[in-house]
Amino acid sequence: MAQPRNEAVVVIGMGRFGRALALELVREGTDVLAIDSRPDLVARMTGKLTHVVAADSTDLDSLRELGIPDFRRAVVAIGNDIQASILTTSLLVELGIPAIWAKAVNEQHGRILRRVGAHHVVFPEHDMGERVAHTVQGRMLDYIVMDADFAMIKTVAPAATVGIPLRGTNIRQTYGATVVAVKHADGDFNYATMDTVLREGDLIFVFGRTAQIEKFAADLS
Repeated sequence: MAQPRNEAVVVIGMGRFGRALALELVREGTDVLAIDSRPDLVARMTGKLTHVVAADSTDLDSLRELGIPDFRRAVVAIGNDIQASILTTSLLVELGIPAIWAKAVNEQHGRILRRVGAHHVVFPEHDMGERVAHTVQGRMLDYIVMDADFAMIKTVAPAATVGIPLRGTNIRQTYGATVVAVKHADGDFNYATMDTVLREGDLIFVFGRTAQIEKFAADLS
């Protein structure tokens, strides 16, 4: 059964980011209306997404004809054509879409997108570069930015924390960071409590302010 349109997502721009996003949404069971002005990309995605159409997203009448005002969520995945990205975002704002994500290629682009009304601005290349940079250093298995000044890392439990309850590790007191989940080598992920005892080889997820998290990670080396 198809989802109602208020549960579906409009993805505008079928470049690498837009295609990957749209395909992942479909895999998770979300209906997607994908739009791109390039017929070759539209043809390539036909059959892989719920709906794919060739249209000019900078034309207000075209967006209305596609029923875009009926959607509640939209992603502007246009990157290289900054003018089209900004104009498309402003038109979605004009149409009253309540949740708009827009891809930015640099800080100036992001500032303009916010000014025209984008609710969420994402920097895929920058964010992935930052994530990989942290893991390349070898101290973390993963690094996820949660907000402007908060992050979460996945790492192996430090030797000094093994065999004692978390309340005795002083991670929170020393770093101001919190172990929020643990995965034992022979089990599933579990929420961490102050009574959780870490074992050798456990994976831990640690959340906190960026500076605190990075200091914790630095002390692992």
